Amino acid sequence: MDLAMAFTLAPEHEIPQERQARVSRLLRGSVDLHCHSGPSLMPRALDSAQALEEAAAIGMRAVLVKDHFYAAAPLVLQLEALFAARGVKLYSGVPLNNTSGGFNRFAVAHGLNLGARYVWMPTLSAANHIRYEKGKLDPKGNFPRPTRSMPEPEPLTVLDDRGAIRDEVKPILDLIAAHDAVLSSGHLNIREIWPLFAEAKARGVRRMVVNHPTYIIGASLVDIRGLIEAGAFIEHSIGMYVPVTTENNVRSDELRDVIEAGTVRRTFFGSDLGQRGNGHPAFGFRHMVSALIGLGYSDADITAMVSTNAAELIGLDEAAAPTVSGERVRELTQAK
Repeated sequence: MDLAMAFTLAPEHEIPQERQARVSRLLRGSVDLHCHSGPSLMPRALDSAQALEEAAAIGMRAVLVKDHFYAAAPLVLQLEALFAARGVKLYSGVPLNNTSGGFNRFAVAHGLNLGARYVWMPTLSAANHIRYEKGKLDPKGNFPRPTRSMPEPEPLTVLDDRGAIRDEVKPILDLIAAHDAVLSSGHLNIREIWPLFAEAKARGVRRMVVNHPTYIIGASLVDIRGLIEAGAFIEHSIGMYVPVTTENNVRSDELRDVIEAGTVRRTFFGSDLGQRGNGHPAFGFRHMVSALIGLGYSDADITAMVSTNAAELIGLDEAAAPTVSGERVRELTQAK
């Protein structure tokens, strides 16, 4: 199976022959919590069924389907039933963008009750993301655009005018805690993430993650160290560190620095791939493992960063997420 598909890799970036067997072995059991497969309004190279097939082909253990515009729980439930023999666990989440109603506790309750394990704070609708695009902070225009016309996003932030967490965010944090789900900071700015995580911890949220902290988020290495001390995991996007995208913004020279800041114990990699024109997620994982081998990391360290840390965050080896009673959901989501 050609995992690269239409993506052309320069010869100097091919995985050395002597490394191939070790890469294949380390990929078995890997976990991708950032797969951008379709269907989607964003330009995608593959659908979620193909992503699942390709993950199974290299022995991956779990994949989380992420879309910026909708919660993929119904899709994931159908695919898991249809492809149960492949042995890949599928996950989904709820993105709190404009298309979900922003900070919509009803959307969160619905998604979590259908089995979603992530709740993403705003991504494309985040005020920080909009500033990033509109403020020429993304001069190459690298971030994908929808394939069909959408209204201009209404910017969302978790902070009110006083710098405190908005009241409408609090019941969402309560729902995440009750379901023992994962809180992702989405595309919020690091200045928003600190008070968000503090409020989340105070409300009982145990699982927190910051995605691509050095891209859009504005986090420094010092911030990354502080975030893991606060109990968060750090997920880095594979396409930022190995040459499997068309964006030509690979930061391979920073790879060891971001790992050391977040520690092997609290760092993991998600593909953040599936965009049209880029290498497929499983292809990205192959090259990420090869890059980590090239940096001299041990098999145990690599396994932590492509498998077990992500599995721990999402609770892959734990009992099923708690069932929250209707009465408790109503209590958590009532207007305050």
